[in-house]
Amino acid sequence: METKDLLKGKKILIVDDEPDVLDTLQDLLNMCDIVTASTFDEAKAALETQSFDIAILDIMGVNGYALLDVAKQRNVTPVMLTAHALSPEHTIKSYKRGAALYVPKDKIANITDYLEDVLEALSRNKSTWSRWLERFATFYDKKFENDPQWKDTEFWKSFPYA
Repeated sequence: METKDLLKGKKILIVDDEPDVLDTLQDLLNMCDIVTASTFDEAKAALETQSFDIAILDIMGVNGYALLDVAKQRNVTPVMLTAHALSPEHTIKSYKRGAALYVPKDKIANITDYLEDVLEALSRNKSTWSRWLERFATFYDKKFENDPQWKDTEFWKSFPYA
């Protein structure tokens, strides 16, 4: 399967209060039908009045967790994307709250790969997080090596590895 095939024509809502992030994601996801929002209210209105396949949600600045709840209620696959809330704690919170994935903004250049992972997992009835460790464990190991929550063995014992 050629990369970006799964994303072609998908309708994606991108929510971020940083215009450069919105522009970058629009460029990277040019095979998709994109709608952008830079505030909570704009995003909530879009989610409530349009259909989306995926919503890419910043956490800080736009109340991303509240938007995560709205997206789930509307059967939109929510993906969290963050820089300021990048932590093992927010990763675990996103997972437990029902996000399909949690992507550090440092890894935004590969967003198409991550979204395709999500869509492929959904099509196979697998966990959308099944490739998360493969994609981000080394990054987290370096960034959070001294953070005990990153090493929280109870959480990782229940994590979907395949």
